[in-house]
Amino acid sequence: MSGQGERIAVFPSRMALQGMKGRLKAAQKGHSLLKKKADALTMRFRQILAKIIETKTLMGEVMKQATFSLTEAVYAAGDIGPVVMQNVDKAQTKVRSGTDNVAGVTLPVFEAYTDGSDAFQWTGLSRGGQQVARCKEFFSKGVTLMVALASLQTSFITLDEVIKMTNRRVNAIEHVIIPRVERTIAYITTELDEQEREEFYRLKKIQEKKKDMRAKKEAEALLNACNGVNNAEAPNLVFGQIDQDILFM
Repeated sequence: MSGQGERIAVFPSRMALQGMKGRLKAAQKGHSLLKKKADALTMRFRQILAKIIETKTLMGEVMKQATFSLTEAVYAAGDIGPVVMQNVDKAQTKVRSGTDNVAGVTLPVFEAYTDGSDAFQWTGLSRGGQQVARCKEFFSKGVTLMVALASLQTSFITLDEVIKMTNRRVNAIEHVIIPRVERTIAYITTELDEQEREEFYRLKKIQEKKKDMRAKKEAEALLNACNGVNNAEAPNLVFGQIDQDILFM
């Protein structure tokens, strides 16, 4: 059954009442746990949102400095693009993935790390070495912030979906399941009370019937006793009259 004005279709009995009370207790406990989970997830969600804003702001500053340092490096060392492409044979900055557990929810975590030696350590050796090193530093920091931002945004989206689902469950338990079980308990209690009143009335009527039958039997017994006495006295009166007539003849 569905709807907020309906109840669960059960036969009103004491066993069903105990089952509904157990279901109500379980629903209330589940609602409390899901509420705490939703609060914990919301708190972490806000923390991640604050970190995203902070990381985006910092990333904007770093990328601005990186772009400016690239201009300086090109001005000082010339076009370093072909040299960089020639020295690259594998990725130096890599990303490792992990997981984080928040109130039973698994969140993906990405982390940037450097693998291998620096392939650009001799770039800009002839001229502009300082500008090239600064450019490399800023862009490396930008890549690290980009990976951190990707991790935060992935966790943000995952938490958003889980929070919505958890809130739907909390609302369903609070506004649908618990009221329905409470209405069912009220219905069973009312029916059991009505059955007890009917049983009390039936027992009362049976006792009254037995009392009337007992009184009737006692009245009949008394009447029979009275009739027996009257029948026994009537012949004595007749015989006494006869004896008296014989005496005075």
